[in-house]
Amino acid sequence: MSIPSTQKQWVVETTKKDFDGLVFHDDAPVPQVGDNDVLVRLHGASLNFRDLIMPKGTYFFVHTIPVVAGSDGAGEVVAVGPAVTKWQKGDKVVTLFNQKHQSGPMTQDAFDSGLGGVIDGTLRQYGVFSEEGLVRMPSNLSYTEAATLTCAGLTSWNALYGLRPVKRGDTVLVMGTGGISLFALQFAKAAGATVIATTSSAEKGEMLKRLGADHVINYREDGNWGETARKLTPGGQGVDYVLELGGAETVPQSIKAIKFEGIMSTIGLLGGEMPKQSIMETLTSIFIARGVYVGSKSLMEDMVAAVEKHDIHPVLDKRVFTLEETREAYDYMWSAKHSGKVVIKID
Repeated sequence: MSIPSTQKQWVVETTKKDFDGLVFHDDAPVPQVGDNDVLVRLHGASLNFRDLIMPKGTYFFVHTIPVVAGSDGAGEVVAVGPAVTKWQKGDKVVTLFNQKHQSGPMTQDAFDSGLGGVIDGTLRQYGVFSEEGLVRMPSNLSYTEAATLTCAGLTSWNALYGLRPVKRGDTVLVMGTGGISLFALQFAKAAGATVIATTSSAEKGEMLKRLGADHVINYREDGNWGETARKLTPGGQGVDYVLELGGAETVPQSIKAIKFEGIMSTIGLLGGEMPKQSIMETLTSIFIARGVYVGSKSLMEDMVAAVEKHDIHPVLDKRVFTLEETREAYDYMWSAKHSGKVVIKID
């Protein structure tokens, strides 16, 4: 297959209140391969909340402008640099979110290597990545399915395995039907854990049950859902893991739900505001609170093996967008019309 000299891509060029800072180019150069680089023809990408707030100017982690948007991608290796030993043409790969986070705890250097933030990302036809910045694609997934692993999948895996591995008999609390929660539900069930899920509607609750949720709580009908979740655990002691996504709206209830020495992984602020609780809550309620910023390559490799072993498939929204429709995909996800991961098929 011949490699073209130009390609289509989306670039965050400016930050505005809307998505007008996200600009489409149909004649961008295909990047050149360095000695330790790999050129990937991207076939699938997926969107995260991070992607939406970056052009709006409200993304609070390190990033540069302009930058090719998107962190999540899957594709096929089409060229390798002369010093590359890990990959060859034809290999199917998935991008690593923080390109320099290879193993162990997060470091500043790894933190500053995010795709689609500091480094050009995946909303394009071809991308050059360090050979260390890619992971083998699971054999049981399509390109669009595999693209969801980079951020949502790995973040969920890190929340359950990064500090203290989830095990049979544990109880996990997940929030809503976003990509992170749905991955966590499936990972937890594969480990033999009990899953309590919160949601806002009976329809979404049925979907959670089909995926294996043992208990579903409608938080619109139950304002004290944290206490309800606690009562559903053995002896009413509380849940072992909370994947905290809501911020100010949900943290107080999460604290009510968690058991002594339980782990609360703080992942998002979908509620839009920082919680008012102080770090002293970890003393008064005796739990472990940790911020999770995706995860390392070694964790991602473990996750890929589990995805294959248990034949886990991400939940994708019924609507699939083309690369040219990316701006429309941003609007669609921002309006919260989606259920599961919003994916983009790249020709």
